[in-house]
Amino acid sequence: MLSSWAVPFAGVDVEAEPLAQAELRRLGVPAVPAVVVGNRVVHGWNPRGVAELLGVPYAEPARLPPAELLRRLDRILATAQDVIRRVPVERLGATTPGRDRPVRQLAYHVFRLSLAYRDAVRERRLPKAWLDEDIPAQFADGPAIAAYGGAVRAELSRWRVEAEEDPGLVETHYGAQTTHELLERTVWHAAQHVRQLCALVEGMGIPPGGRLIPGDLEGLPLPKDLW
Repeated sequence: MLSSWAVPFAGVDVEAEPLAQAELRRLGVPAVPAVVVGNRVVHGWNPRGVAELLGVPYAEPARLPPAELLRRLDRILATAQDVIRRVPVERLGATTPGRDRPVRQLAYHVFRLSLAYRDAVRERRLPKAWLDEDIPAQFADGPAIAAYGGAVRAELSRWRVEAEEDPGLVETHYGAQTTHELLERTVWHAAQHVRQLCALVEGMGIPPGGRLIPGDLEGLPLPKDLW
């Protein structure tokens, strides 16, 4: 986001730097990403908030309607299923660049964060712990993880009418969000990780099967960088 605005910045690997972690705690930031200027901070994916923090002009893009966002999410999750079921067991432990997150955990995270949207709307809260859950031991291979993804898609399909009609607020670990805002964030969050998943699998020399097409991503506020 900052790169696309031509804003110079210093990136910090918070996981590798205890002092940076302590500074975020002092500022009351529960999780990255975060943009910090002195003692002012914006955390989470919040382009408008970051633009205001930096004094950068920003025009909010048109938000896709809930029905279209849910259709996109189903397509994104279907792609994740196609990709992860092709990964051999012995390659599921390969980690992502710059972060000690195995492929199996990344794929599970895609499905869990998507189901977390439903849970958040029902409970009016989204704790960070839901997004940090470790993959259960029973999801031991690609097909098992893909089957979980299929169960998530089925559950979201049953629930989609309720989701489309709910205008309320949800308290998240990065601030209050409307259900529409949270749905948009869920869709681009999942899409970004599936982009990464496809790249990782292709890097292993494994044809990823399903792929995201430009129409799946059009209109989503995705970062330009893959990692």
